[in-house]
Amino acid sequence: MTADTRRRSDTRSEIQRIALCRFTEDGYDKTSLREIAEDLGVTKAALYYHFRTKENILESLVTDIGKSVDGLVAWVGSAPSTRERRQEMLRRLAGLAQSGVGDLMRCVQQNEASLASLPQATDIVHRYKEELWRASTPPGATLEDRLRARIAIMTILMASKGASELGGTAQERTDAALRIAFEIMP
Repeated sequence: MTADTRRRSDTRSEIQRIALCRFTEDGYDKTSLREIAEDLGVTKAALYYHFRTKENILESLVTDIGKSVDGLVAWVGSAPSTRERRQEMLRRLAGLAQSGVGDLMRCVQQNEASLASLPQATDIVHRYKEELWRASTPPGATLEDRLRARIAIMTILMASKGASELGGTAQERTDAALRIAFEIMP
């Protein structure tokens, strides 16, 4: 990878990070490309080099994060479901959550009405949640077990970066969430 390619990739990632924060905090509809460019410290024209619209940014986030979730779901499904394997899935999910999965899911949930015109984004995020829930549920699970699996996953996602009002560092929140999720997980 050349220095120029790496710089473009870093800029693209930074645009995605800033946009996701804006979409979550201020709302998708209330966020403009101009504001994203200003937060990034570039002109709107420079932003256009990477993304022409807010929709393009959101779609890129869903696609990029989706690949990671797909990999996790494939890993979980590649062997029999054991408690240890489900716990390892939670550890891996915690790593993904720190890199943006939790923030994206929170953003889509908070902006669901605004994103009605982008059903591909909301459908994919909902599909990921369903796949994670299915992957974390043991065969023959009772209703209580299915609820426990969902709560364990949501605990991991809630402790990610966007939950700083809980206190502690991101790592402390993740560690606490894993302890709680392991206790809950069937």
